[in-house]
Amino acid sequence: MVAIKGSLEGLVMLQSDFWQGKRVLLTGHTGFKGSWLLLWLQQLGAEVWTYSLEPEGDSSLFSSLFGDSLTSQRWHHRIGNLLDRPSLDRVVQLSQPEVVFHLAAQPLVRRSYQDPVGTWSTNVLGSLHLLESLRLVMQPCSVVMVTTDKVYENQEWSYGYRENDRLGGHDPYSASKAASEIAISSWRSSFCGIAPHQTPHIRVATARAGNVIGGGDWALDRIFPDAIRALMNNSPIPVRNPSATRPWQHVIEPLYGYLRLAEALSSDRSLFCDAFNFGPNASSNRPVVDLVTTILKHWPGHWEDQSVDSAPHEANLLHLQIDKAYHHLGWFPQWDFNTTLTRTVGWYRAVHEGASPLECCLADLNAYTKLLTSS
Repeated sequence: MVAIKGSLEGLVMLQSDFWQGKRVLLTGHTGFKGSWLLLWLQQLGAEVWTYSLEPEGDSSLFSSLFGDSLTSQRWHHRIGNLLDRPSLDRVVQLSQPEVVFHLAAQPLVRRSYQDPVGTWSTNVLGSLHLLESLRLVMQPCSVVMVTTDKVYENQEWSYGYRENDRLGGHDPYSASKAASEIAISSWRSSFCGIAPHQTPHIRVATARAGNVIGGGDWALDRIFPDAIRALMNNSPIPVRNPSATRPWQHVIEPLYGYLRLAEALSSDRSLFCDAFNFGPNASSNRPVVDLVTTILKHWPGHWEDQSVDSAPHEANLLHLQIDKAYHHLGWFPQWDFNTTLTRTVGWYRAVHEGASPLECCLADLNAYTKLLTSS
């Protein structure tokens, strides 16, 4: 792995003139990562079209940020299912995107055990539906298909996975995302090109990241929102796998990578039509117990071990090598583990005490982008 340790040498900034007025289609905009990316794209001046299911729950970040602006002229809000091909075709036809970010998915491991067929349908067929709909685009279009760090056949290695390591997946979620990587690669090889059956102006890449944390994630069965809910209720934090190691990173970090990848794809170089890992530095690969004890330094409480032998399988050791993104995109993480935890817990505490979720998100985005422009 590239040793960067906070240095800005080699960092490539976002191109603000690239995004101004750019027509962008964003799927999954009502989810946690999608809400953050929609906000950032708005700050960059893009014309955003969106497509997603309704937000889940009463406390979704999307509702907090955009509930009062669904008729905004700055973006186009569409609710729909990836499996509804005619509806998807319509939004692609209307938007004629120059950039696509595909984040819509069934993203939870434990839910995939409850609904494996639905998980496979959304994550594999839904992705293919989008690619097929993009045949309706009449001009160059850069497509970033977001999968996960869990696409690799997990060997519980002590070193990180590279983009050319073998794909696989024990649980239905991981397997569905690995299958979507294969399907996307096959579609790109088959239908991107200049042959009569191909589309010459679509450029497709996949982005692999996971275990992102940050303000506004209220999903069930994720350790950080589970911890915050417990602390708000003065209850012990339930920890079902304290020794499992994950590559923790702030949600802004991979989003910066997705934006950089989209910019690079616009250069029409086949080098970028590939898979890219976006993970934290090696020092941020920490066991869940480290995450929880660090949270408790910022918001006092306690935790309890709720691991059981009969629980569904989840990986114990997982992290990514990010050399490729560093060398080809000029991307690398800016916030270390402690900064990520400080800002994330700070977001939740501030909102819990009455602060605006929008202002808290903008404060994090502003702090991060200042790093990108300080070299």
